[in-house]
Amino acid sequence: MCGIIGYIGDKDVVPILLEGLKKLEYRGYDSAGMTVLEGDELVTLKKAGRIAEFEEVVNNKKPNGTCGMAHTRWATHGAPTTDNAHPHTGCNDEIVVVHNGIIENFNALRRKLETEGHEFSTDTDTEVLAHLIEHFFEGNLEDAVRKALRRVEGTYGLVVMSAKDPEKIVAAKLGSPLVLGLANGDYFVASDVSAIVVHTRQVIYLDDGEMLTITRGNYTTTDLDNIEIFKDISEVTLDIKEIQKGGYPYFMLKEIMEQPVSITNTMRGRLLRGEGTAKFGGLNLTGEELKSIERIVITACGTSWHAALIGEYMIEELVRIPVEVEYASEFRYRDPVIGENSLVIAISQSGETADTLAAMREARNKGAKVMGIINVVGSAIAREADGGIYIHAGPEIGVASTKAFTSQITALALFTLLLGRLKGEISRDKGRKIIKELEKIPSLVREILEGNDRILELAKLYSGHSNFLYLGRGYNFPAALEGALKMKEISYIHAEGYPAAEMKHGPIALIDENMPVVCIAVRGPVRQKVLSNIQEVKARHGQVIAITNPDDAELEKLADHVITVPETIPALSPLLTSVPLQLLAYHVAVLRGCDVDKPRNLAKSVTVE
Repeated sequence: MCGIIGYIGDKDVVPILLEGLKKLEYRGYDSAGMTVLEGDELVTLKKAGRIAEFEEVVNNKKPNGTCGMAHTRWATHGAPTTDNAHPHTGCNDEIVVVHNGIIENFNALRRKLETEGHEFSTDTDTEVLAHLIEHFFEGNLEDAVRKALRRVEGTYGLVVMSAKDPEKIVAAKLGSPLVLGLANGDYFVASDVSAIVVHTRQVIYLDDGEMLTITRGNYTTTDLDNIEIFKDISEVTLDIKEIQKGGYPYFMLKEIMEQPVSITNTMRGRLLRGEGTAKFGGLNLTGEELKSIERIVITACGTSWHAALIGEYMIEELVRIPVEVEYASEFRYRDPVIGENSLVIAISQSGETADTLAAMREARNKGAKVMGIINVVGSAIAREADGGIYIHAGPEIGVASTKAFTSQITALALFTLLLGRLKGEISRDKGRKIIKELEKIPSLVREILEGNDRILELAKLYSGHSNFLYLGRGYNFPAALEGALKMKEISYIHAEGYPAAEMKHGPIALIDENMPVVCIAVRGPVRQKVLSNIQEVKARHGQVIAITNPDDAELEKLADHVITVPETIPALSPLLTSVPLQLLAYHVAVLRGCDVDKPRNLAKSVTVE
């Protein structure tokens, strides 16, 4: 979840490292540090807080060199203090380490090293790596790293330097992403291509169990047995403008506003209007294999889990095969039953989510076909899945997911369409009608976004509240869950989502005149049921904010506030009802003085369990 950037070449390393940290800050932002090889000494600087605070420390010290590494942290072991910030060193400060991941056996390793005279100065698991590498160091850094990693249990994206083996960077990966960038004799190593794309588009993605040794003008990749591995060079197509705010105050608002484009990009080239179906280039499943699927398990975390729930509703209604949605963090630990004709779908924006990746591997070990729905090309899930769907949402920098969520729903709708047509559950005419509705969605989202000022005024009325309740039914129950998650993630207001009918089985006890209740009540099969639930809220003096379609006179009389969204078919309605909930959470958070792009305690890419 942390950000790593390293460089060796002929340029001043400090500006490169600082700019890389700024690009990576969304991955972790409670502290930062860097190490620069200055002459024959390693100069290490660290500071708790945001990158801007750390930059002041660097500008005051002005280290000078052409080789170094830096890190921005999301705390796992140890509080976010300057001492606990990376890089970490061994006893003699000659081995320096930055690390993303968790060393699960660090306590046992630490106790063993302490008996041999090593003294520790931080609360982190990473410091163990520095001492362990120091313990094995005999003049060659990569040999010491290799020996140390054989004793490590856990995950790591690791970058190491040594004053005793200078002009060299060693990196290794197991579970946490690392990428090498190549640029005319300059070499970059990072946890995310966004940190290096301004310098190069030629990259090599490390796979688990691989090590990278970079010296001036050369690099080698090996496994932990020191067998050389020849890696293909990939071309990064990322547009630099996509990782800039483009005039918006926050990335989150920019990404909310980009949804008409991101949804369009998810559909682009995939709709077969005449046949009433969809096509994908990378599923790697034949038509016969798709038709043989008898059960689907979707595994995901957080916002992606909410998208998965919507996919469950779609597939069961329109394809008529059973679907189960599993929290990835639970899936791998409960010995799930996976049949021969089961398909497991792993959904992850980053493609690196540790729990989702582990769940996918568990499914593969049980013989399931595994498909990914992801946003990041070259990510671990992309490389390890049997096939999958890129959502093409573009980089999502804001920690709270918005455009990736609606693109995931869109991808699931297209997959449902394809599967339903293959299995004969969706006729050609019905498929054409679904496509017609899908193609309207981007312009309908744009229409909702034009009502942003109205939602801002509503946010002003409710930004001082401490609790919110979100209610929905059918397809819009997951939309209610996602709306509540957005509110709690970025505004720190306690918010809960519930199926509307479940309110009277407990949460109704919370409702009084101080409780805002957001009710999704668009037209559809369950609308009258939701209206009855709203009546129950009003009977207890709750304040109702209703998401509904235009010209709903009955609801306008009943609710305290109404936000309208255009009408569509029930299966696609979450693509519209989610948008005003994103805007409501955004505006409430800004009004409360929160940093919506970097909410406390969260990070964008959760690469640890």
